Amino acid sequence: MASTGTKLIASNRKARHDFTIIDVFEAGIMLQGSEVKSLREGSVQLADSYARIDNGEVWLEGVHIAPYQFAHGVGAHDPNRPRKLLLNRDEITRLNARLGQERLALVPLSLYFKDGQIGRAHV
Repeated sequence: MASTGTKLIASNRKARHDFTIIDVFEAGIMLQGSEVKSLREGSVQLADSYARIDNGEVWLEGVHIAPYQFAHGVGAHDPNRPRKLLLNRDEITRLNARLGQERLALVPLSLYFKDGQIGRAHV
């Protein structure tokens, strides 16, 4: 039986202090295998991270997922690489239009596992 519920991996408490949160979106994250294992260990840092929209895709920047200690060579990942966020096309279009009109920032608030799905984020 699959696990249910939400397991918090990391939260960006500083974001709620430094920014006024207008809206929250839930997005999936495209991860590599060793990143998933590092997230299960809680080896992630969200401080100074942000998201950007580029060519109709949303990318998470500045998130540090520490290398998994048992992954070497081909199985290892770049800890600071940009990661694609999975949002629906309408949400991306609305966000892009709003970012073009106002001075807003896309800031990740938390990373968590939800109902056994790996890599979910509040942005």
